Amino acid sequence: MPVKRTMRISTFPEALFFETIAILYFFNRGRKSEELEEEEYKNSLICRFVLDGIGRKVGESVAVDKDILIIKSKNTYLGVPLKHIEEDGKTLLVKGLIDRYNAEMMGETWRRESFKELKHDKTEEDNEF
Repeated sequence: MPVKRTMRISTFPEALFFETIAILYFFNRGRKSEELEEEEYKNSLICRFVLDGIGRKVGESVAVDKDILIIKSKNTYLGVPLKHIEEDGKTLLVKGLIDRYNAEMMGETWRRESFKELKHDKTEEDNEF
């Protein structure tokens, strides 16, 4: 009597699970734990209030671009190097004085690269009514 061999057919959820694990492994295998920790650190700096050296509110951190913290301050964006930023509980402190001119230049450069501006033609608006 021949031995009957059966093959288990995997279900779709099981196959999807194993494919997901394989993809995650493939994309993360080249990343070092130091890079992941640095990325997590940079993400932890976003959405915090930023204070200057004497405790005045500068603005709120909105992004990290390479080694520059981007701060939304009223109607402008400021760029401050991360080496001048210190964590203080839920807020961030800027060590030393902020060079407002250079900070605005870095922030404006980031804004131009990150935002797509829409142009609005006033004649189109007048023709609609």
